[in-house]
Amino acid sequence: MKRSSYWLDTVDVEAAGAASLPSRADAVIIGAGLTGLSAARALAKRGKRTVVLEARTIGWGASSRNGGMVLTGLKLEPQAMVAKLGLDDARALDAISIRAISSLEQLVRDERIDCDFARCGHLALASKPSHYEYFKREAALIDRAFGRRVRVVPALELRAEIGSNIYHGGLLDEASAGVNPAKLVAGLARAARAAGAAIVEQAPVVSIRQGAGAPRFTVTTGHGDIAADVVIAATGAYTGVESPWLRKRIIPIGSYVIATEPLSPDVASSLAPGKRMMFDSKRFLHYFRVTPDRRMLFGGRASFVPETDSTTKRSAEILRRDMIEVYPQLADARIDYAWGGTIDFTADMLPHAGVVDSVHYAVGYAGHGVALSAYVGAQLAAAIAGSDEGTDPILRRQFPAPAFGVHRLVPGLVSTAGAWYRFLDMVS
Repeated sequence: MKRSSYWLDTVDVEAAGAASLPSRADAVIIGAGLTGLSAARALAKRGKRTVVLEARTIGWGASSRNGGMVLTGLKLEPQAMVAKLGLDDARALDAISIRAISSLEQLVRDERIDCDFARCGHLALASKPSHYEYFKREAALIDRAFGRRVRVVPALELRAEIGSNIYHGGLLDEASAGVNPAKLVAGLARAARAAGAAIVEQAPVVSIRQGAGAPRFTVTTGHGDIAADVVIAATGAYTGVESPWLRKRIIPIGSYVIATEPLSPDVASSLAPGKRMMFDSKRFLHYFRVTPDRRMLFGGRASFVPETDSTTKRSAEILRRDMIEVYPQLADARIDYAWGGTIDFTADMLPHAGVVDSVHYAVGYAGHGVALSAYVGAQLAAAIAGSDEGTDPILRRQFPAPAFGVHRLVPGLVSTAGAWYRFLDMVS
């Protein structure tokens, strides 16, 4: 079993090579994931001298480790979002999630990125009868408040969608999609380079210093300094000491995935007849799908703690057990891959983008970032360039920090939260 992302074995991510660090740029972007590369492409297309600094390699973080699910909505569920934000803001954010998927689809088409993008829809699965009743209320709210249709699927009709009988119904949203995230990030890197952006790998940023004159910033890396007029922090859950304000506002949560050996066509088809992106309704949720080469990819919060060798090994065992609970027919399937990644949650469970101390940032996708990250990266670029495009409300929301310096206690609190969520899943 390989302890690395299955997706990375499906594509050769073209290395940036031993590019030397330029001494000057109009814009420096920290992080070569979907947010950073999308912003780089958009800025370079506007004629800006753009340099992307990546501490590891292109797409090393969440951008190539996720489940490849391009989902409508946000982590915060519609009912909670309306209660928290009010109807108008909730409707605007939901519309952004829909627009982000269409924008990604157009990007893939425009740049001819071969990444298995498909509008297959997603299916949320009710782990308990009460969760199915919640789905009914959620479907009515989405129709009434957001003006779009989703479909409640009774338990008796689920067999047309999933080869499992443990769920009590579902909620189907046809607007979602699936993608190979490693192929997507590799294609976006090529597009950014073709537009004129430079990408420097193995260049961890140590500090960002701001001066009084022009250029405004000096960014210090392991390769030396680069001066820039604009800096974008696109580092997500892997934000470090270079952005202390941002780091305080991120709650890093581990997510883990296993992938089986390729399955026979009949078995693969029986697991997910509609080829949907699927996830259950638990707080300690599972998400799963069949890949284009007929593997079952099964992920979840087997541990809330960010990934290490030991948490990945332990999580793989838990996920295999849970996969067999959903799909007993996979009891003898070999597990070929197991990996983990870290997701950037925020205190209010919402994504945020904006400017602090003249540094632009975008974080907080909380597992819903495949389309949103690329979209928000382009929006940041538009805002920097002074375009009216960069006016989405996601760029204007207040960004609260967790209370009482919680960021310093994150590892212990995350473990406690995981145990609490397991308890709630048992009793609710």
